[in-house]
Amino acid sequence: MDYPESYQLVFQASAVEDDTVTVRRTEQSGAGGYPIYEDETGIVRAEISDRGEVRMLASGGHQVLGTPLVVREPSG
Repeated sequence: MDYPESYQLVFQASAVEDDTVTVRRTEQSGAGGYPIYEDETGIVRAEISDRGEVRMLASGGHQVLGTPLVVREPSG
């Protein structure tokens, strides 16, 4: 199955606007067998299914993982 190269994860932020993070597909697969995506820093990591279901993955200790409000493919 072909998976998108990238997704935008939109998290609710306490600021005026929500926080949008672009994640790109890696060569790794998660426990569910779906690709793992990560941002350019490697801190935000997520396994994203072919139905757009997201499982956030810890990239380090003491991390508190939020769930994105929206998962979308970038336009353009």
